[in-house]
Amino acid sequence: MLDIKTFKSALEQLEEERKIPKEKILDAIEQAMAAAYKKDYGKKGQIIRAKFDLETGKTDFFQIKIVVDESIVKLEENNEGEKEYSVKTDGDERTHFNPEHHIMIEDAKIIKKDVALNDEVVFPLEAKDDYGRIAAQTAKQVIVQRIREAERTSIIDEYGTKEGEIIGGIVQKIERGNVYIDFNRATGVLPAEEQIPGEYLQRGQRIRAYLYSVEDSPRGINLRLSRTHPKFIEKLFSIEAPEIQSGVVEIKSIAREAGARSKIAVASNDEHIDPVGSCVGQKGTRVNTITSELGGEKIDIIPWSEDPKIFVANSLSPAKVLSIVVDEKEHKSVVEVSDDQLSLAIGKGGQNVRLAAKLTGWRIDIKGNGGNEVTSTDGDKIEIKEEVEEKKSEGPELVEGKETEEKKVTKKTKKTK
Repeated sequence: MLDIKTFKSALEQLEEERKIPKEKILDAIEQAMAAAYKKDYGKKGQIIRAKFDLETGKTDFFQIKIVVDESIVKLEENNEGEKEYSVKTDGDERTHFNPEHHIMIEDAKIIKKDVALNDEVVFPLEAKDDYGRIAAQTAKQVIVQRIREAERTSIIDEYGTKEGEIIGGIVQKIERGNVYIDFNRATGVLPAEEQIPGEYLQRGQRIRAYLYSVEDSPRGINLRLSRTHPKFIEKLFSIEAPEIQSGVVEIKSIAREAGARSKIAVASNDEHIDPVGSCVGQKGTRVNTITSELGGEKIDIIPWSEDPKIFVANSLSPAKVLSIVVDEKEHKSVVEVSDDQLSLAIGKGGQNVRLAAKLTGWRIDIKGNGGNEVTSTDGDKIEIKEEVEEKKSEGPELVEGKETEEKKVTKKTKKTK
């Protein structure tokens, strides 16, 4: 005998823990009961449904027949001269008329006057309480399968709305460079290529990541995560800066080399609010929080401008620009800086100018006022011209001990004294 109180308690627990509505669980139970009934007592072609009463624990069974007529089934004679029907499917006659599955409209109207084609006519069946082992096993499999499907749908509904957001979980395991993160009801994968270089994660550690994709695969729901995605920085700033969350301050573009350095261009929709200050925060608290989250990654916050000259010049910060010439047709800019600012504008390994080119979308050529030049090609490659290479090659010789003319003069003066 089914204990209704215990059953209701189990339904509520499933609903709370797995976020599966109890209506879906009841539907799964009814489908399982119908499958078990058909296994032991049904006939070929029958459509059997069950209705479970949650208050009494009683289950009623019904047979369903589909209403058809001669536009759907064709009257024929078999080899024995008896008349029978066969169902037409897209002009191809395949399945014979089955009185257990179909009912002609003339007969259906005797039962229900306003019946129409393809309607369902319901016939009550005798209730059964005794089921065989195979039928019971079938019912169990149906319940488990339906609950899994309902849980899968629930997870997709929940995390599908979080796609493009930051979610937090606990590191479950690390396998072949991939980090598996537990989110209670689902597991996310942080592939090796989506991890910040040099970042060391441990099992049991709480971590946040950007959810960029929710995939429904045969093996389950896969949450694809990233900590290197440029949007990860954007969402972090959105969390830390209310001005960005409200839309008063906008992040126009982001250029990122994860684990090393990033540049973001920001603009304000309110002339009374400083976009850069909003991102930096009082005494740098906001940007420092994000830098800590990213393992010390440096972040340059650049004021965005509609004027490409100003925007490109700002993007090369912290280097100071003397002049800039832009070619709208080729989407190219030539920037002049003083020689002492040249290495700062280029950055280590060309990083600063490369990020500036990615941030602005402009090709940037940098030259010193002494004629030295460095070219950024679409933000992807840095070409260093001969003048700069020659000047760099002189540097090590001076460091290695070659004396300049100025030093020689100083030594002669000391000897004279």
